[in-house]
Amino acid sequence: NITHVFVRFFFNSNKPQLCCKKLPNTMKLDTPQFRALFSPEVKELVEIFKRHGHELRIAGGAVRDLLMHKQPQDLDFATTATPTQMKEMFDNESVRMINTKGEKHGTITARINDKANFEVTTLRIDVVTDGRHAEVEFTTDWETDANRRDLTINALFLGLDGTVYDYFHGIEDLEKRRVAFVGDPAQRIREDYLRILRYFRFYGRIAVEPDSHDPGILTAIRENVGGLAGISGERLWTELKKILAGNYSKELVGRIIDLGIAPFLGLPDSPDWNQLEKVCRRSHGLALQPVPLLTALLKDESEVMKLHSRLKFSSYERDLALFIVQHRENKEDASLKPYQRLLFVTKGKTGDVQEWICELLKYGGHRELLESFRCWDMPKFPVNGTMLLERGMRSGPKFAAVLGKLKELWFDSDFSLTTEELLAKLPDVLRDAKVGKNG
Repeated sequence: NITHVFVRFFFNSNKPQLCCKKLPNTMKLDTPQFRALFSPEVKELVEIFKRHGHELRIAGGAVRDLLMHKQPQDLDFATTATPTQMKEMFDNESVRMINTKGEKHGTITARINDKANFEVTTLRIDVVTDGRHAEVEFTTDWETDANRRDLTINALFLGLDGTVYDYFHGIEDLEKRRVAFVGDPAQRIREDYLRILRYFRFYGRIAVEPDSHDPGILTAIRENVGGLAGISGERLWTELKKILAGNYSKELVGRIIDLGIAPFLGLPDSPDWNQLEKVCRRSHGLALQPVPLLTALLKDESEVMKLHSRLKFSSYERDLALFIVQHRENKEDASLKPYQRLLFVTKGKTGDVQEWICELLKYGGHRELLESFRCWDMPKFPVNGTMLLERGMRSGPKFAAVLGKLKELWFDSDFSLTTEELLAKLPDVLRDAKVGKNG
């Protein structure tokens, strides 16, 4: 809660207007989280800009986090200096610059004391937008830069003396836990359609009610959902993952479906909402990963692959989604054994499969089995491929099948069969597999 920040610090919102330019609301910030920012490297960066007469402020999400008494994970800086001026300045100060790809967008990355990297971006104006990316021009006007940002709570700047600069009532919106676009929502969305999902992500982070949206924002989203077709799957999935991992994920997914967004994400036209509700209820408090949560909306493996095709899952995420769909209908069983068996019969890295089984147990709400599985030390299988080779088998397609059959026998014995006992069963296994020793 940031309410007491307003008591402790001061506003400067009643200054006279100069010409037509409005002055920002300001307040002074002096919290433990703010003071903790000033590592030797941050202090050095600030001093470099001071020495060269360029203004430097912290921008965006870090300011929002500080006002909510959270320690920012990353610091993004904004400056009146152009990229050319920054390069000259850092060269003069013998500061190494890395990752020059951001320069055309105004971002220079400086490595201070060979310890910390800081991205510093020139104030910008969007001159051309296509719904995905923007062409920019540089400016020295802080309000103009704030005006190009998506949400009021992300359009705040923080001077290194602790002064917060607020041009669009972001402080008030943050205090009221209100997520609002800077200016006209439809215009902001058309500049970059990914802002539709960003809105829902920040709603989950900021809001105190699970489903209390401004009707005007919902209308703007509904009228512009088609623009999501042009956004890459990777960008969509990055945002959607954060929505699913945040607060009110069920309610926000419900809104996403209601507004017609689901098909543009690769979800079916009629997602299985009832299944999602059940899974959310059963897994409450178990920190179910985003992939299984999303998988609750899908009916079968073909829908998983369609979703993967659109969102470009990693191979781990794709295989986890398929694993959940394949095994979620397992009959209720108070025994750990079926889940232990999955560990031995599922293809994949053992560590990955263990995580998938934990997610499957969370998905089904099997809390006691989940705890038991996590505490279970998997015994080491006493036979390996070298032992089979020493007994005359050749490696090949049937090799893995024979090893797998021996594992099943070992599993069915409650892991009691020894190396010698398992190898004694090799002739029978080979005969059943219809392979000879040289097969």
